[in-house]
Amino acid sequence: MSNPNAQIHVAVLMGGWSAERPVSLSSGRGCANALRGRGFKVTEVDVGRDIAEVLAKLRPDVAFNALHGPFGEDGTIQGLLEILAIPYTHSGVLASALAMRKDRAKTVMAAAGVPVAHGVTRSRFEVAREHPLPLPYVAKPVADGSSFGVYILREGANSPPADLARADWPLGDEMLCEPFIPGLELTCGVIGYKTGAEPLDIIEIRPAGGGFYDYEAKYSKGGSIHVLPAPLKPNIYQKVQEMAVRAHEALGCRGVSRADFRYDETTDTLVCLEVNTQPGMTETSLVPELAAHHGLVFGELVTWMVQDASLGR
Repeated sequence: MSNPNAQIHVAVLMGGWSAERPVSLSSGRGCANALRGRGFKVTEVDVGRDIAEVLAKLRPDVAFNALHGPFGEDGTIQGLLEILAIPYTHSGVLASALAMRKDRAKTVMAAAGVPVAHGVTRSRFEVAREHPLPLPYVAKPVADGSSFGVYILREGANSPPADLARADWPLGDEMLCEPFIPGLELTCGVIGYKTGAEPLDIIEIRPAGGGFYDYEAKYSKGGSIHVLPAPLKPNIYQKVQEMAVRAHEALGCRGVSRADFRYDETTDTLVCLEVNTQPGMTETSLVPELAAHHGLVFGELVTWMVQDASLGR
């Protein structure tokens, strides 16, 4: 019996030119290999500025979006795929743009009852000159990912982060500054079926070096310890899952998303930091691990994502 997947041509979009290009290439290759293993016809596309011309010639049945960061995650490529009438995976134009802009996303999530850290958005030059909030606080680019450009200013930090005033700063001119929430680093995946969103389990992330969950901790083998399921009280576990689904739905996400949280056990404070509409799909990534724990192995996960692809998301 022939495999029906062999009739479906999937273009896996990866690479691009954001700071997250290496992660995207790793995600894309992993997804492409898994899709080939399921019998799909797969073309790997390293996305450049000529992507519209490339896709117009290629005419795939589905675009599997494995891009990360600006252009791939912010509604831009999604809009192009809508114009080209190529069904695609993950969230659509509005949800992608909204979730990528962290301060706007928090406004929407808070209105839906999701607890968030209330901060301020300032230009990077202002933050470089003086502390915008009482110590300790976190400063991060308002529209970037993978922990690029994140500063944690702890008690006793006399000077603000002077690096933000560099002429070659590559991560945009606006910074989101939020009070630092101590405690556990948690993440919860969500699968947005057509019948409704369903939470996966929760991972507590412990950087192997004991410090901040930065780029190295995220993407280096052994860089972080994933405790799955997270050792939380049942009512907190349920609340995190509920808030992850609520955030996914409030932003209008589709396909797979991942919500990141901090939980301070001493004060029973839970806040949602952000929602990632293009979670990493590398071998060390969180969503594939959560899906496998849920009983959805990697090949099944990416197959479902292709089957779920559509326009007008």
